[in-house]
Amino acid sequence: MNRIFFALGLMLLTGLSASAQQVNDNNTPLHLMRPANQQRYGIPTAEQVKQTMDRVLHYIDAETPAVLVDKRTGQEVMRMKDIDEQTQLKQGGFRLTSYEWGVTYSGVLAAYAVTGDDAYRDYVYKRHRLLADMAPWFEKVYQKHKNIDVNVRRVIDPHALDDAGAVATSMMKALVNEELRMKDEALRDKHAAQLRPLIDNYTNYILNKEFRLSDGTFARLRPQKNTVWLDDMFMGVPAVAYLGKLTGDTKYYDEAARQVMLFAQRMWVKEDGLFRHGWVEAMQPHPAFYWGRANGWALLTMCEVLDVLPAEHPQRTQILDLLRAHVQGLSRLQHHDGFWHQLLNRSDTYLEASATAIYTYCIAHAINQGWVDAKAYGPVALLGWQAVNQSVNERGQVENVCVGTGMGFDAAFYAYRPVHVMAAHGYGPAIWAGAEIIRLLQHQHPKMNDSAVQFYDEEVPTSGPIFNYDGKIRY
Repeated sequence: MNRIFFALGLMLLTGLSASAQQVNDNNTPLHLMRPANQQRYGIPTAEQVKQTMDRVLHYIDAETPAVLVDKRTGQEVMRMKDIDEQTQLKQGGFRLTSYEWGVTYSGVLAAYAVTGDDAYRDYVYKRHRLLADMAPWFEKVYQKHKNIDVNVRRVIDPHALDDAGAVATSMMKALVNEELRMKDEALRDKHAAQLRPLIDNYTNYILNKEFRLSDGTFARLRPQKNTVWLDDMFMGVPAVAYLGKLTGDTKYYDEAARQVMLFAQRMWVKEDGLFRHGWVEAMQPHPAFYWGRANGWALLTMCEVLDVLPAEHPQRTQILDLLRAHVQGLSRLQHHDGFWHQLLNRSDTYLEASATAIYTYCIAHAINQGWVDAKAYGPVALLGWQAVNQSVNERGQVENVCVGTGMGFDAAFYAYRPVHVMAAHGYGPAIWAGAEIIRLLQHQHPKMNDSAVQFYDEEVPTSGPIFNYDGKIRY
């Protein structure tokens, strides 16, 4: 019996070998063989992208209840007038008032703008309204007791840019971005009246209370005296720029642009096309650790500022040139599976999803705004989306996300930061990236050609390979 099986196996191997020998360079177009990509590759449909975004939205909706409860009993507090020092936001997986959730609100609003799906708008507006409704009542309790839920305290009495900037920016977007504003004028005015006191409180902290260096650069007193964090570009600057849009006062545009250039003077490393994470005034030299997510905050800041900065503003060209150089530097370092590394220039560090999602959004957005070339960077953005999509599991959780991270001055500090599905930093960027990829698919012309993603100036009406292209589709 064993001899029979051996003979059958030998015949099968011989047949396969003969079959394989029939494929050669003369009789088969080997260049059209399917590549063995480890991740998905190619051009997704808008419907496929939205399915991924919807999973994330469904998950975060369940994990962020917009409810007040009594922390002693767990019972819901139904009336604002019943708020006292024992009242808190009901705890889910994520915090409604953190900077990560300010990013999430902006990402979800972007998803509503591009999809028109009311579920996205309602998610944000419900939580914005809760924060606005509860704030004056908690303010009274805070003045009396000085002891309230820390997640509420961030709204009433911000202590850092992290508390203020991202949430304030999301609220201003809901008021000034035409595609997000309520159509009913009465409701629009009511919404603005609800949010404006919170916006004023947040931006007052940013402009008047945040610690700064002698030249006005946003800074911190940790981990060293007079430390500049790249993260703080995003935590503070977009809110200042959007305050210009909200009020029409150009001094806020000037301050936002000034802050971008002040950060760049210290943090931008031209020869590498990247930003260092930290700069300490008394440190010499200034080490350059290119942490992925911090570079994401810098690139996202430039996108946010350029979105509202007037075309004639004197610093606009400088910021645009900096964004282009940053996109070029980042694109060189993208892993072939679409991700970027935790330390961008260290391929021995892990592939990280939140930075990848931020870059995907920013590069796609820069293309859609006409700031960078679609042919050069469109494939980078789509490859980035494939990595983000791969990081979203069936529950809608975003995997491969670095947890909250302070500042260090050695590679080990960054390389061994944990990753966790409950790290809030991945959720807003994943939805934001998906929204901009949908916009990219709507307004650009990607096409698979000879197994590669290409971007063309016009729609390509063939699924066959194009071997000659002279500005017109010829096939």
